[in-house]
Amino acid sequence: VQLQASGGGLVQPGGSLRLSCTVSGIISGIYTAGWYRQAPGKERELVAGITSGGSINYSDSAKGRFTISRDNAKNTVFLQMNVLKPEDTAVYYCYIHYLAFEYWGQGTQVTVSS
Repeated sequence: VQLQASGGGLVQPGGSLRLSCTVSGIISGIYTAGWYRQAPGKERELVAGITSGGSINYSDSAKGRFTISRDNAKNTVFLQMNVLKPEDTAVYYCYIHYLAFEYWGQGTQVTVSS
């Protein structure tokens, strides 16, 4: 199983980015997926998750600004991030979880700065 994250970059405060995580090696739609992030000097934290049934949860910091979604036809998970703040600066990691297995992508850097 492989996860390929993309879409990070440098954006000004108030801007938007859309992260993508393309999954291969596992049947689409059967796993829970989501995004974590890790800022320098901080622990990795959950940003958003989506189950195979479509249930979604967000961290308090993501609620109202971020939207997680999945396209099972493309075996891809997205994180739309709006109204970005400097404190959103971090490396964002996608993950999937199925039964006893967990897989992680390589991370994509998001930097919010003017």
